[in-house]
Amino acid sequence: MKNIKMSKISLKNILKKTFKKKTKSKVKKKPTKKVKKPKIVRLKKVKKILKITKKVEKKSKQKTEAQAENLRIPKSNEIKPEIKKVKKQNTEKREYKIKDYVVYPKHGVGQITEFKKINIGGIDVETYIIKFEKDKANGMVPVNKQSHLRPLSTINQVNKSISILKSKPKIKRSMWSRRAQEYEAKISSGKIYELAEVVRDLNKGDDLMIDQSYSERQLFEKAYDRILSEFQIILNFSREDTQKKLDKALKRNLNKEVKEEDKSAKTSSTTTSTGDLTVEEPISEDDEQIEE
Repeated sequence: MKNIKMSKISLKNILKKTFKKKTKSKVKKKPTKKVKKPKIVRLKKVKKILKITKKVEKKSKQKTEAQAENLRIPKSNEIKPEIKKVKKQNTEKREYKIKDYVVYPKHGVGQITEFKKINIGGIDVETYIIKFEKDKANGMVPVNKQSHLRPLSTINQVNKSISILKSKPKIKRSMWSRRAQEYEAKISSGKIYELAEVVRDLNKGDDLMIDQSYSERQLFEKAYDRILSEFQIILNFSREDTQKKLDKALKRNLNKEVKEEDKSAKTSSTTTSTGDLTVEEPISEDDEQIEE
């Protein structure tokens, strides 16, 4: 009996071992996949995104509303704004008379030839008609804008401007483009003192060694011609005499004047010598001998 029991136990153990091994060999472990953890988005970034979306939505709404207003048909009940038509210009007293000389900043000295009423867009406008002899053109300035014009300067102002021309030039060390703009603004202002400053600063005199650019020369000539034409009318001189006075103040063409004086002196001396020769004088015996 004992042997039979032992055999049963041993059989059970053997069976258990065999089954365990088989199960272990058959069952294979599945490879574990790494699961990606979801990224945590910060609250600040979310708030920024929401703000941007709100702004875009507002802009789109505004555009749609503007388009709708443009396309909207006005109702008959709506009150339309009244448009008042201007038929006349605002009245102002005329400060200048016909044949008065006036300085217009952009064109220089001109003379008022007549008054004219002109209809511009259904509005009656009173204008001065100014003749510019140098440009050989006529200009029209409304009476409402006569503040842009100025009368000719006085003799005291002329004397002061001549003293400015005689003074030393004040040249800045900035770029020429910037200085050119400043000079152009002074010329277009129409003020006689500023014109005198431009002429003084751009004057090179008789210094032939100093090179002068085309734009610099052009600005100088523009200011010089304007101040010369104004001086000519005020002083009641000829153009040549006023030019001599300006050149004397600027110390220009001094060599030419000296040469002209020398020429005039030489011509006077030659005339006197020729005059002496024309007079018949008695010839002595010695002279007759030399001539032979």
